[in-house]
Amino acid sequence: MSLTIKELTHAVGGGITPRMVRHYHQLRLMPQPERSPGNYRLYTQSDVQRLKRIVALKQQGFQLAHIQKLLDTDASEDASKTLLSQLQRQYQAVIQQIIQLRQTASALERLLGRDRSCQVTQSKVLAQLKHLEVETQTHLHSFEELWNGIDAEVHAHPEAFQESLHKLLPDLRDRSEIEVDLLSRLVLAGGDVSLVSFVRLSQDAIAASREALKSGCQIVADVATLTSALDQPRLRHLGCEVTTLIDNPHITSAADAEQAFWQQNRWQERLQTCSPGCILVVGYAPSVLLTVCDAIKQQQIHPALVIGMPIGFSHAPLAKRQLMHLEIPFITIEGAIGGGLLAATALNALAESLITKPDCHCYLDQA
Repeated sequence: MSLTIKELTHAVGGGITPRMVRHYHQLRLMPQPERSPGNYRLYTQSDVQRLKRIVALKQQGFQLAHIQKLLDTDASEDASKTLLSQLQRQYQAVIQQIIQLRQTASALERLLGRDRSCQVTQSKVLAQLKHLEVETQTHLHSFEELWNGIDAEVHAHPEAFQESLHKLLPDLRDRSEIEVDLLSRLVLAGGDVSLVSFVRLSQDAIAASREALKSGCQIVADVATLTSALDQPRLRHLGCEVTTLIDNPHITSAADAEQAFWQQNRWQERLQTCSPGCILVVGYAPSVLLTVCDAIKQQQIHPALVIGMPIGFSHAPLAKRQLMHLEIPFITIEGAIGGGLLAATALNALAESLITKPDCHCYLDQA
């Protein structure tokens, strides 16, 4: 059965338009189809499947040039090695682009992140930037002096974090106050405003977490380093018992936690003893989160919330994707970004939303 280009795009979905299909023909991503007597393009189910693969790869972040190589490379070992080598080179090129963009973002942050106390100096710098000459090394030196001038102002007062964030964060007016606070704290913990674009919360994550915390739920963290970053006084006041899954104090890195969890079954077995309605906080080992997801699927554990932010470049992104497909409240960060500090920051923000921070909360020890 033959399909017109409009029927093809309807069958594939994903926002594909006839214009995009014609563009893919020009790039040789899609083979040229047969033509009807009226000169209309006619497509087959094979074309549908190829276009679906293109859409899927594009959604995963692959550039069109990479997609063409992936689809056209045969399965032989030599061809795969060649393709991997090409992708490695392209990865390094992308990293260089990210570095350049990060440098640009840092320069903009140095200007936009200034508070009211620095506005006079900021105005002077902006005026000088308009007329900046960069053709000679001498002028490049004056450019550095320009930054030194604006940086000298920071010694006059403490940094106004909230004021800076207000200028730098994207529009979050459609988010709840608690979610905005959570995102702001994650940005400050990671020092990266772009983090906001990668944080994922299930629709019921905040409500479920607050109910669990108010009920004095068990908190289970994957390693001791994460446990030590939790707001223990506030959690004690809420009646929450904090447990470390991999309770070996010598395990302080993601690599160590990953190996330890695989090598000793007792920690995998210990995971099965988590209390129903607990909050699981994973900030190091990807395999812990993968095991958590499997245990939830098999209805062996029933947490109220999973904060899944392990570190890693293959298992961690996979574990996070699995978490987001579960019908359970979650907070995670897409990709390889994560860590114990970010995971602890997320839980601490939720706990603080229930107990405001006084000048000193040592009184919580007596509660």
